[in-house]
Amino acid sequence: MATTERTARRLVTRLLILVVLMFAFGFALVPIYDVMCKALGINGKTGGQYSQTQQVDDSRQVRVQFLATNNADMTWGFYPEAQEIVVHPGAVSEMLFVAQNPTSKAMTAQAIPSISPSTAAMYFHKTECFCFTQQMLQPGERIEMPVRFIVDRDLPKNVKHLTLAYTLFDITARMPPVVRPVAANGG
Repeated sequence: MATTERTARRLVTRLLILVVLMFAFGFALVPIYDVMCKALGINGKTGGQYSQTQQVDDSRQVRVQFLATNNADMTWGFYPEAQEIVVHPGAVSEMLFVAQNPTSKAMTAQAIPSISPSTAAMYFHKTECFCFTQQMLQPGERIEMPVRFIVDRDLPKNVKHLTLAYTLFDITARMPPVVRPVAANGG
């Protein structure tokens, strides 16, 4: 009986260690993902440290190209107002993206951005973006969504062209149903 008890304790101890390791691995996934993206040059995330008191560099121009694509299951029309603009580093710039729901049902979408080249992503700062929130459109509804951004003055001099790409995903099925208040019958 002592052997069975010892075996059971050993099994429980190993399982607890496994649970702790799995929990730690879950926390490590985000930094591991960031390191892999940086090492492989994929999924250029915007961000980094930024001071909003930058001076505009009028002596330099950077071409910013805009791309909009739909995930395979997304049926919305989705496009930028212009294919590209030329900006001065340090200046606040804006582009409008248009989305339209051509279906007969309300849908919710989320846009995921990417910057290329990925080495320049840390120099691209979005100050306002429709990608920060989910977009819900009623049947036939059309919306213009702004993205305001600043290309950092510290962008390496050899980078003269950036691409801001968005992929639009249908997340309607993952959203909880909207509960609308029911009018009380007079009484």
